[in-house]
Amino acid sequence: MKMVGALLAVFREAAGYTQKSLGERFVVGEQQIASIEQGRRPLKPDLAEQLDKLLETKGALVAALEHMPEVDLVPLWAEEYLDRERETIAVSWYESLLVPGLLQTAAYARAVFRNRVPVYDEDEIEQLVAARIERREILHRKVPPMMSFVVWEAALRDRLGGDEVYCEQLRHLREYADLPGLALQILPLGRTSHAGLKGPFILLETPEHQRLAYLETQRGSQLIADPNEVAILNQKYAMLRTQALTTEDTRDLLDRLLGER
Repeated sequence: MKMVGALLAVFREAAGYTQKSLGERFVVGEQQIASIEQGRRPLKPDLAEQLDKLLETKGALVAALEHMPEVDLVPLWAEEYLDRERETIAVSWYESLLVPGLLQTAAYARAVFRNRVPVYDEDEIEQLVAARIERREILHRKVPPMMSFVVWEAALRDRLGGDEVYCEQLRHLREYADLPGLALQILPLGRTSHAGLKGPFILLETPEHQRLAYLETQRGSQLIADPNEVAILNQKYAMLRTQALTTEDTRDLLDRLLGER
């Protein structure tokens, strides 16, 4: 990534662009160009292709990407979502299988990764846990994004990692339920209507107020920018919020679950 970033910096300067002017040309911003050039953020194939055309570099950036070694534990298909998550100003997250990644404790995340098939080795698990916990920093920024989570109750009834991990995760959720700007709602079991039957999804709003959706499957994911598709998922999320417990009732349920332990 550092090598690709250094190449981009050389090509950019030779073409007479600053990081700011190049970022404005592709509506990605000066900071993203700087992060790519410093090797902190991956250059995506579609942007590499556009840059090769603009900078007249005869496909050099695309070729460099194609020959990068596979050393990242985070799949390429998830990296763009993580980039967007770091800079988002609003998140709406429906989860039916697990506690949402941004709300997981280290022990819970470790239990999740240990259930992976085929298995990770312990070093890989610890790297993945560290990366997941690092993502929580956006919740503690000076101006954090507005966060809304709807979690199906079934995800809270599983005891991944055992009773101790389960109780710690419940306490963690109860603590985060009191954070300003964060709304946590549990979708209770036993409902006669349910807008989330097709599975989990995440909605993001970028600093430029673009609305995106993210869907993850067993072997891949999809970041959706099409306004019509995003609008459908926004409608589903709005319905899920009406079907879920209120934030106050959610806190009461978490208190009861903790009291039962």
